[in-house]
Amino acid sequence: MSKLRQEMEEKKAKLAALRKAREDRQRGLLESRGPSSPSRPSVSDAEVRRIVDIVLGPSGGDGTEVDKVPSPSVSRPETPAVGRHITIPGDTSGLSSSGSGRESRQSDFPDIRPNNGGTFPMMSDASTDNNVERILIPKRFTSLIDIEQELYEYPQKERVMYSKEVQTAFVEVTVTPLPDEVVDIPKSIIKTLGIEDDIKAQEALELEEENAKLDREIENEIRELSEEERASILNAPEFLEFVEQSSKFVQRVLNDYDYARDYNEASEGGENYEGRRVKLVCEFWDERHGKNRSITDIDWSPKYPELSVASYNKNPAALDEPDGIVAIWNMHLMERPEFIFHSPSDVLSVLFSPFHPNLIFGGTYAGQILLWDTRSKQLPVLKTPLSSTGHTHPVYAMQMVGTQNAHNLITSSTDGTVCSWLVDMLAQPQETLSLVHSGHNKTADVAITSLDFRHSETTAFMVGTEEGNIYQANRYDRAGAKAGLNQFDVYRGHGGPIMALHFHPLAGPVDFSDLFLTSSVDWTIKLWRSKSLTKPSTTPQVINPLHSFEEANDYVYDVKWHPAHPAMFGSVDGSGKFDLWNLNVDTEVPIVSTIVGSGRAINKLKWDRKEGRRVGLGGSDGRLYVYDIGDMAFPRDSEWTEMQKAISLIAGSTHMSSIAQNDPGRIVAGR
Repeated sequence: MSKLRQEMEEKKAKLAALRKAREDRQRGLLESRGPSSPSRPSVSDAEVRRIVDIVLGPSGGDGTEVDKVPSPSVSRPETPAVGRHITIPGDTSGLSSSGSGRESRQSDFPDIRPNNGGTFPMMSDASTDNNVERILIPKRFTSLIDIEQELYEYPQKERVMYSKEVQTAFVEVTVTPLPDEVVDIPKSIIKTLGIEDDIKAQEALELEEENAKLDREIENEIRELSEEERASILNAPEFLEFVEQSSKFVQRVLNDYDYARDYNEASEGGENYEGRRVKLVCEFWDERHGKNRSITDIDWSPKYPELSVASYNKNPAALDEPDGIVAIWNMHLMERPEFIFHSPSDVLSVLFSPFHPNLIFGGTYAGQILLWDTRSKQLPVLKTPLSSTGHTHPVYAMQMVGTQNAHNLITSSTDGTVCSWLVDMLAQPQETLSLVHSGHNKTADVAITSLDFRHSETTAFMVGTEEGNIYQANRYDRAGAKAGLNQFDVYRGHGGPIMALHFHPLAGPVDFSDLFLTSSVDWTIKLWRSKSLTKPSTTPQVINPLHSFEEANDYVYDVKWHPAHPAMFGSVDGSGKFDLWNLNVDTEVPIVSTIVGSGRAINKLKWDRKEGRRVGLGGSDGRLYVYDIGDMAFPRDSEWTEMQKAISLIAGSTHMSSIAQNDPGRIVAGR
């Protein structure tokens, strides 16, 4: 397409050059007739006489050397005159300057007698003696005229009188097209010969022919395309890519700002709770890619805050479409995704690389790990093989750990396998760890459904399982702990599979990174405090949660701490409800609760990486919702101190509850 476009541009430039050349030629011809044209070659007065001798008498030159033609004076009637008589045959079509002859140098004005018997003198304006009016005429013009000349010398003086007929004598001359090379010929001669109108007519004819030729060229260039040619252009990959990128640019500009916004209207789209509000910012949906699909995971770009990524499962009604897709959405492009990537299997987890903004990782239902690049096409640029060296079961959790110069992708599957990958080499895992528990009845494998690392920790991690328990595991042998699953410390409290697990981020003056949240299909959210990673238990020990949040009326599919506020976290459940909690305000009910969209189940929740003001919610209807929590995202300086007090109260009440369960008499006795 670029080649065709370049050819069209070259042809347009060529047509513009032709038009300009035509205008320049016409402008030059018009200017050459003016009284003072700077580009007209001038002829001296001494050469004027020689031009007359060439045209009206024999000469041996090529018609370029001329002498001065003296202007007649009516005040000198008695001056003797030497004239030349020329005989121009009636059938003559032109004048000729060929041949050699005598030249007369007399100062008297000559008589010019045409073949019709009339006589006329060559005169200039009486008020401007010795001035000759000139006009551009071809050098070879005189070669087209046949001249039969007779020279008569008058012995007696002849009185030359002015008469109108002398000036208006007509000589019929046929004019040929003008060549490019011209000389300066006195205009009085042209008028005398009566060829000025013929020259103008010839110029007009040339311009008309040139315009007709140019119109034909334009008509040939701009023609109606056939159906086959149109189809080939519309289906060309270059044309489709051009339309895709151009339309994206236009839509981004149109969606960048609401020009019709009325700032006098009351704010809508949110629910208030004691002055607190959450507001729906946008809803991403594309029927072509999201129909009959559910969002399985979401993430935000670490470099571009307006970009978010969502993974989707298969569409059972479209067998010709890929089973899994990944869509990157832009806050300034609502109508369609910025990028679409394909997967041979359902994509269950997705992750933006925090160190390479162009890379997106995905874990699939078949166990493959896929890598897409926004600079490439829709298919993955790298993928793991379907073999026993990697995952063979669904990959529900993945996380990037490490630094810019040394980082690994950690993935886990429901067969209890945890793999560590180098991001540029997915042929085989760098490390493989199998988590087994000897206390399980049917199988020793631990079915991992969620995984998370503590802040700044790259070795020890926590996993949630299908049985509802949480375990601590190590990637390597370390002081006091071996690689693998810690079978003695069991975090028990949920009655169903763990759907989400998230450690508290390290933000602010107080470290709460030992706290983590879990959500389950048992309709509850649990708050836990992890044990020291360097001092695992040597005997079986059950660790109970610090607190249980039981406000939900359906499966709680996801829960996440706020990245900036120490006491705030959000949760979503199967009833389509988004709950915003603040432990410094209330530990029993959320501070804001909102029904998202049509009320269908919300599967995933993810705060933006920059400041946590926006939160992305992935629905089972395939829609991605973005909410804004406003000023609640910005904590006060006292929030960390209040959070310490709230955790102390929660831990104290939990301790008293455990004592009451183990030794009720101790509480009664006041011990």
